[in-house]
Amino acid sequence: MTNIEFGIGLRRLDNVSDDAKIAEDLGYSYICAGEHVFFYGPINNGLIALAAAAGATSSIKLISTITLVPLYPPAMLAKQVATLATISGNRFNLGVGVGGEFAKEFEACGVPVNERGARTNEALEVMQQLWTEDNVEFNGRYTTLPGVTLEPKPGNIPIWISGRSDAALKRCANYGSGWLPYMYTPDMLSDSIKKISSYRAPEKPEIDPGLFIFCSVHPDRDTALQMASDRLSKQYNQDFSQLVGKYAIAGNPDDCIARIQEYIDAGATTIIFNSACPQHHVIENERLLAAEVLSAFPR
Repeated sequence: MTNIEFGIGLRRLDNVSDDAKIAEDLGYSYICAGEHVFFYGPINNGLIALAAAAGATSSIKLISTITLVPLYPPAMLAKQVATLATISGNRFNLGVGVGGEFAKEFEACGVPVNERGARTNEALEVMQQLWTEDNVEFNGRYTTLPGVTLEPKPGNIPIWISGRSDAALKRCANYGSGWLPYMYTPDMLSDSIKKISSYRAPEKPEIDPGLFIFCSVHPDRDTALQMASDRLSKQYNQDFSQLVGKYAIAGNPDDCIARIQEYIDAGATTIIFNSACPQHHVIENERLLAAEVLSAFPR
């Protein structure tokens, strides 16, 4: 039976170190953080938050879920990622996304939102060269490197591609070591893994199939569903009342075990959770998930 790795998102903006320690103590394999420059509510910068988490922990892996790659100059992002990988003892995994759901942040950063996919693909090429090669010369559409060497070089950092589109599937096939979609059903996950395999060059190893998903665990099913609906409706500025059952894991522990098994049967070997509940229940949500749900699976 395949062992499954589980991760959990950092809970609060102001207590990253304690959150990371608790996640490590509860036995999670990953701690994660997302990012936006501007969004519908408060949110961290993922790389800085994970740097704080790295300093507070010793073994848990770190993954950005996700880094908005097109908003960064590729050479600068390569340096930041290399530094985080080095100071964490090579525990860092780069989760990659193109964003676009909050277009104003692209305008504020001087990046045309319709260039985000092409910029991301080019940045991945640039970064992978800088992490592994000396005297890198690159002449691309958005990036020019005049023969530079990044030190220290971290080597090949695991890259998890996120998204929902066919372009994201192809990006994963070309540049990724792992696939980390979100707002996915089990059927969508299974189908996407097959498509990535068909797009991927035969000489490349198979990708690690994963999933990023919001969760709400509570002894009372209806309470869990309502908490997830309220949280996600606010976070994404749309009505999630009819979408929670499709795109989140919410309910009592038995409900959540059954739903997670569906994703594992669809191919997931890494599942990253983010709490979809009010702040007063987040700590208990994380504990219930670890103690009464994830304990049902081989790890």
